[in-house]
Order: sequence, then structure tokens, then C-alpha cells
Amino acid sequence: MKVFNLDETRVFDKALNKFLVHDSPYFRIINFNIKAGEEFPVHSHSVEGELSILVLEGEGYFLGAEGAKTPAKAGDIFICAINEPHGVEAKTDMRILVAIAPPL
Repeated sequence: MKVFNLDETRVFDKALNKFLVHDSPYFRIINFNIKAGEEFPVHSHSVEGELSILVLEGEGYFLGAEGAKTPAKAGDIFICAINEPHGVEAKTDMRILVAIAPPL
């Protein structure tokens, strides 16, 4: 069993902070902290699998293909295929937890 305290990664000292929470052959979990007005750019990966983006704190938008922009707030979760375009834009300081299976 592993316990990880996400409060310890509540850091906004640059545009994008990245903290590896878990890494295994089965899935990877990463905590990203995005400053207000910044963006985790839309991107995709040419592999099969799925990912989720859970908003831990703050408000902004889930970003997708062709300029798609869906409002996102604490407690919202975005789930898609890894090869589907995805990203996040922060309206306020925003913390997200990304789970990727299988890990990249």
C-alpha cells in the first residue's frame, strides 16, 4: 500500500508544476499545478489507452480537439482515450490529477 499526501505538492511557483504521484507498469498518476491564466496545452499521444483528468482545486476549462472548451471546477473529471486531443486552461490557480493507463 502507498499513501501520498497531495497537500505537499500544492506549489504554484512557476507556470506549470509537475509531481509524479505513482508510476507502475499498469498506470501513472501525475499532479499538475497550473497558475491562473496558464495552459496545459492540447496534445495527444499515438498509443492506445485511456486517461482521466480530475480537478482537485480551482476553475478553468478542459480543452479538446478543434478548440473545444468545457468548463471545469473542483470535483469534475474528464476521461478520454490517450490518442484524443486533451489539455487544460486555468482560470484560477488550478490543481489537476492525471491518471494514465497504460503509462506513457
